[in-house]
Amino acid sequence: MVVSLVSPRLLMIGGGAVARVAEVLAQLGLSRPLLVTDPWMASSGTVERVLAPLRAAGITAQVFSDTVSDPTDTVVEAGVATLRAGDFDCLIGFGGGSPMDTAKAMAILAAAPPGTHIREFKVPAQANRAALPVICIPTTAGTGSEATRFTVITDTERDEKMLIAGLGALPLAAVVDYELTFSVPPRTTADTGIDSLTHALEAFVSKRANPEADEYALRAMRLIAPNLRTVYREPRNAKAREAMMLGATLAGLAFSNSSVALVHGMSRPIGAHFHVPHGLSNAMLLPAVTEYSLPAALPRYAEAARAMGVASAAEGDQSAAARLVEELRALNRDLEVPTPRAYGIDEARWNALLPKMAEQALASGSPANNPRVPGTEEILALYRQCYAGA
Repeated sequence: MVVSLVSPRLLMIGGGAVARVAEVLAQLGLSRPLLVTDPWMASSGTVERVLAPLRAAGITAQVFSDTVSDPTDTVVEAGVATLRAGDFDCLIGFGGGSPMDTAKAMAILAAAPPGTHIREFKVPAQANRAALPVICIPTTAGTGSEATRFTVITDTERDEKMLIAGLGALPLAAVVDYELTFSVPPRTTADTGIDSLTHALEAFVSKRANPEADEYALRAMRLIAPNLRTVYREPRNAKAREAMMLGATLAGLAFSNSSVALVHGMSRPIGAHFHVPHGLSNAMLLPAVTEYSLPAALPRYAEAARAMGVASAAEGDQSAAARLVEELRALNRDLEVPTPRAYGIDEARWNALLPKMAEQALASGSPANNPRVPGTEEILALYRQCYAGA
């Protein structure tokens, strides 16, 4: 078996690491960054956590702060215009998954001829070229984008969340500082935490799993599962925040070298059409999709349950896997995850869009990685089941 593994060239991990961002750039021979972030990071002054150490090292960074939740093709194009107008040698993605994904997509699109649309790079295309290297600094313990070869961008014309994959999306380096997550609100903490747990679980049960990615996934689950409720209730708990941040990065390495599966495939259309945050839409789907998938990979789900600490080593696979589904449902209750109905999504609109959502989910390729591969009717049934939390 030949396994191809990818990861950033440099990962700087630990409390206070963001203060050493200039050191990271110097090691890589970089000095002219365009910092990509969101409006809140800029207006709140949080961006100074990066700008101040850069200034102290004599580095002036220009800031592009027009990113949006669920990054769009139009924002990426605006970012590329800024990139091409300046003299930059790298991008720094600072924030949650949206700024990091935007920075990655900017680097990919800037390497293409002017006039190219980012949709030209959605899977199954391979986005292996980037105009400039990207350094990622996550401020949430969730997407794992700082460690992956993926970015997700919304095609505003088609209402489609596009998965873009390739070495062009792989950060050159990442600075992973859990202290940046202390101020993350409970709802975002919960949603991003379940996102990272989903990354680890799907990477582990995926048809594209491999022994090396398995190690990342299992370690991630061991870190995330016992700490997610703690950070939701105790946002200043440093030990739990540190575990969650490291777990999110390891989960990113896991699915970057394996894949995500059905949960993510079904989640992206919910985000595109109803603007539900990505981690929250994953959470809405995770228990039902896991229960649906169990028969095709019972030993793997059982091993995941043991890694998460919800089943003992002595329990049989059937019992352990059942405990996993029970835990995912309990986690949603404890973290106050709403159903699509409770979130406020109109039932008639939900039902009207189901065929298109199922089509987009299948077209993304992620459901094909699931241990139990669904057809259109099965995806429609799962969407209906999840709407009211049946």
